[in-house]
Amino acid sequence: MIELRPLAALGGDNLGWLDTKHHFSFAGYHDPQRMHWGNLRVWNDDAIAPGTGFPPHAHRDMEIITYVREGAITHEDSLGNKGRTVAGDVQVMSAGTGITHAEYNREAVTTRIFQIWILPTRTGEKPDWGTRSFPKGERSGAFVTLASGDVGDGDALPIRTDARVLGATLKAGERATYALGKARKAYLVPASGAVEIDGVRVNARDGAAIAQLETLTVTALEDSEIILVDAA
Repeated sequence: MIELRPLAALGGDNLGWLDTKHHFSFAGYHDPQRMHWGNLRVWNDDAIAPGTGFPPHAHRDMEIITYVREGAITHEDSLGNKGRTVAGDVQVMSAGTGITHAEYNREAVTTRIFQIWILPTRTGEKPDWGTRSFPKGERSGAFVTLASGDVGDGDALPIRTDARVLGATLKAGERATYALGKARKAYLVPASGAVEIDGVRVNARDGAAIAQLETLTVTALEDSEIILVDAA
C-alpha cells in the first residue's frame, strides 16, 4: 500500500521568517487522518529566513531528527550544547526528561530542513543531542542509516525508539532497495528530484506513506536525494 501525499495538499503556514509545510497534524494544522504513521509523529518541511529561527522552547519525550537540505542550522540547548549542522548532515535531539533548545539560521541564505519527530519507546532518560556528517558519496546508489534505535547500526546517530532514518542519493535510472517487512511502516520524501515506487511517482517534497511491503524498491526518475523513515 502506497498513499501519495503531494506537497500541494500538505498543511502549513507562512510566517514570513518561516515557510513551513506539515506532512502530519501540527500547530494550527489538524487532520484526524494524518496524526501519525506508526510511531512517526511529525514531518515538517521548513524554510527559515536568514538571521531568524526558533527561540528557546522546551520538549520532552520525543526523538527529534533534523535533516538539513540547504544552508545550515545552529543549535543551542540547556545542556550547554552548541553546534552547526550543514546541508546533507543530520542532528538528533533526544528530549528525554526535558530540554530547552533554540534553532537559528545564522547563514546569509535560506536554510531548508526536514524536521522529523518520532515517539520514543524508552522514556525517563536524560536528554541528549548529537550531530554527524554523512558525506553524500556514502549514500550514492543505496540507502544508508543516518539515525537508528538499533545499536547494531554502526555509525548511525542513536535514537531511543524502534525506528530508522535513512538517506540515499540516486542518479536518474538508478534503483535502491530496502528490506522493510510487512509489519513495518515507511514514510519517504525526496528532498530533490523524483522517484517511482511500485508505479507511483513521488516528486520532490511529496510524501509517500508505505505499508504492507516486504521490500521497498525506489527507482530514480531524475537525480534524487531521498529521506526514508522506517517506523514501528
